[in-house]
Amino acid sequence: MKKIIPLFLLLLICFSCENQSKSDTPSQNESAEMSEDKRQEFAIVIHGGAGTILKENMTPEREAEYQAKLEEAIRVGYEILKNGGSSLDAVEKTINVMEDSPLFNAGKGAVFTNAETNELDASIMDGKTLNAGASAGTTTVRNPINLARAVMEKSEHVMLSGKGAETFAKEQGITTVEPEYFYTENRFNSLKRAKDREKVELDHDDKTAFYDPLIKDSKYGTVGCAALDKNGNLAAGTSTGGMTNKRYGRIGDAPIIGSGTYANNATCAVSSTGWGEYFIRGQVAYDISAMMEYKGVSLEEASKEVIQNKLTNLGGTGGIIALDKTGNIVMEFNTAGMYRAKMNDKGELTVGIYEK
Repeated sequence: MKKIIPLFLLLLICFSCENQSKSDTPSQNESAEMSEDKRQEFAIVIHGGAGTILKENMTPEREAEYQAKLEEAIRVGYEILKNGGSSLDAVEKTINVMEDSPLFNAGKGAVFTNAETNELDASIMDGKTLNAGASAGTTTVRNPINLARAVMEKSEHVMLSGKGAETFAKEQGITTVEPEYFYTENRFNSLKRAKDREKVELDHDDKTAFYDPLIKDSKYGTVGCAALDKNGNLAAGTSTGGMTNKRYGRIGDAPIIGSGTYANNATCAVSSTGWGEYFIRGQVAYDISAMMEYKGVSLEEASKEVIQNKLTNLGGTGGIIALDKTGNIVMEFNTAGMYRAKMNDKGELTVGIYEK
């Protein structure tokens, strides 16, 4: 009898603790409700390149130009998402605005190769299906992101390049232009300076810009966008003119799925900008998604680890914009600045250029 009583008390204590534990821990339904409270119905984030972007090298007029264009671009995508449009449409149309502006190293503002031509790259990815499309080394396609989407949706391939990509673009009715369309004087001047230095250099990291008062605000870059729509679908896209003074048909990370662009509804959507060779070696965009999937870390944690540690330790510079399946937004970079903007489903807008 003496042995039975302590056993009964022990069972009673365990039962009480279990009930207390259950009352302290939210149920699965409660956890889902808590998560839903934080979920954005839709969201969008963009970048216009990362590099040595310092306020002292930017005129107030040029700074205002960048801010206005970033706002114009992101509001295009925001309106699409607000009205129930797809994340793919939002990404494509937002990037079109930046491709059509000479402020950025994409489309109209593309940098020059060593051969004094403009060779453009782009990619886009659908987080719902994991389908993707890319184009590389085109010289006559006005908006490469449109071609990338056509490759994704209207071909059995992921990437097309050069003349073949341009032939496909014409077959799909995508707008083409004469190569002269991409000429801008400041970009051509950048090429001449690069040739004078006899060095292939990244557009956004052209140190000579700091010593030339006429071009001290020439910190432009690759453009990109990531979006979440009301149906819970993620998408990302990236477009670029590449590297000033590049040779031999060099292609960077922008058209490479997993390096410059990645989207997966299970994790996040990412667009990269920076020194492409390092983003390729590190598979930066995919690595962020993989860390979230396999380690269970947040988008913020994964982005910080990949950009501030992995990429930096490789010797790479640049950044990413990204958002996860609940609409959390991250804009992470290891440079002095990154042109960027974000909007949530409440219409709250944030535009940034410098590190702080």
